[in-house]
Amino acid sequence: MNNKKQNFKTFLYILLILLAIAGITAVGYGMYLKATRNIPRPVASIKIKDYGTIKVELYPDQAPNTVANFIRLANRGYYKNKTFFRTIPDFMIQGGELDATSGASLSDIQDNGADENYTIPGEFLANGYSDNKIQFERGTIGMARADYSSISQSLATEGYNSACSQFFIMQADQSDTMNGLYAGFGKVIEGMEIVDSIANLEVVTRDENADDGVDEPVNPPVIEDITVETYGADYGMPETLEPFDYNTWLLRSYGYTV
Repeated sequence: MNNKKQNFKTFLYILLILLAIAGITAVGYGMYLKATRNIPRPVASIKIKDYGTIKVELYPDQAPNTVANFIRLANRGYYKNKTFFRTIPDFMIQGGELDATSGASLSDIQDNGADENYTIPGEFLANGYSDNKIQFERGTIGMARADYSSISQSLATEGYNSACSQFFIMQADQSDTMNGLYAGFGKVIEGMEIVDSIANLEVVTRDENADDGVDEPVNPPVIEDITVETYGADYGMPETLEPFDYNTWLLRSYGYTV
């Protein structure tokens, strides 16, 4: 009888060991599949009233923080009813705001975030970031940013980290003048004919010396919404920075204490 009990206990121990090994193997295999499965790149759908939808494949492998920021803004509804407010034939269309002066706040990307403007680091070569090899050719989407170099060459780098929510889509190749100076983060895969239509809209004026309305469409196309299909991947919260305060810099330049 004792031998039978002992054999039964031995059998249970062996069974438990085998089950443990099987469990560890299953978990390990699951982790392996998760790490090696081919998750598609995220795809943004830019729905434009009266025009249709532009689909853009995003490249988190080359501009991860820029993509994370765009996904947060898009999927939290930030771009609803914003416009394409600047359009230039044989160059690009720029949008993501109601006009060229507005921008997103931390509350647009964070739950309980502060109602304060922010910027993101520029993921491009001139800013010391070498992993982004995206070319500014027809169909490339990139982040718009400020350029203070015309005011003072010492401020050139301040514009490198000034992108936030405005973006542009290239209608024509500008690789020779833009590569390494702006953060490209994807490419149009459907709807380039819509980009062409918007790029060639009637504008208020092409006079660069005009007080306002330069390259601004008479009837700016409205972005009904932008949504991004992430295929289950979580691209996280983007790194953010405090915006450069040009007005404070200007006052200090004239000797004022701020």
